[in-house]
Amino acid sequence: MIDFKVDKNVILSSLITGVYDVNRSETLKDDDFSAAEAWAKAITNLKLQGIIFHNNFSEATCKANESEFIRFVKVRYNAQFNPNVFRYFIYNNFFKENSHLLKNVFLTDVSDVIVLKNPFVEKLYLENKNTVFCGDESEILDNDWMQKHSQHLRSNIVDYANYEAFYKNETLLNCGIIGGNFSIMKVFIDQLCAIHEHFNKDNITAYTGDMGAFNYLIRTKYNDKVIHGNPVNTVFKKYSEDTSCWFKHK
Repeated sequence: MIDFKVDKNVILSSLITGVYDVNRSETLKDDDFSAAEAWAKAITNLKLQGIIFHNNFSEATCKANESEFIRFVKVRYNAQFNPNVFRYFIYNNFFKENSHLLKNVFLTDVSDVIVLKNPFVEKLYLENKNTVFCGDESEILDNDWMQKHSQHLRSNIVDYANYEAFYKNETLLNCGIIGGNFSIMKVFIDQLCAIHEHFNKDNITAYTGDMGAFNYLIRTKYNDKVIHGNPVNTVFKKYSEDTSCWFKHK
């Protein structure tokens, strides 16, 4: 349960620690806020509302870093899913509990995404209420990493290989930034959770499947309703401070 007032416009993130992170190749320390500091500072500077879902921050750490702009919500981690996937179940529960309050939401990585300007007041955002906004990369869908990352989903979803072949030359979309009007986001995240629940919960490969499931859902269900790249996000791994973009992605 949330013990604070939730804004109608909110940016959500999560930090699950004490669990080996295959993308970082490390286990994050339980009570180290440093990974989220830049994320929280940027949201505070823009006077937005950010919520960090976590499993191991101490009360002292939360109290030292919470404010009218940054809030913390403690969750119990379900080890059936890796942290990259489990976050969507966190957000889905939050959506269902607060559906009467929410109007616009963004979900971002906490350690390598920083908000550069308020997306909720941008003309492009306001004129596209039926759209999923997301990050992207310079790669196309058909690349070696995604081929490996998608092996479990490919073996479980009947049309996954057909989707890969059809969209192989399309831009690789990145789930480190996902947002839009709540009316479309609540449906999108519920569908994303369903994919993971039915096709990814028994994944024991070295790859999480979060990027595979995300691109599959976008391309097969929302391909005419997605906006990515500039001005949503800076070029991936260029560490740009281009303030014409809404989000900086490492």
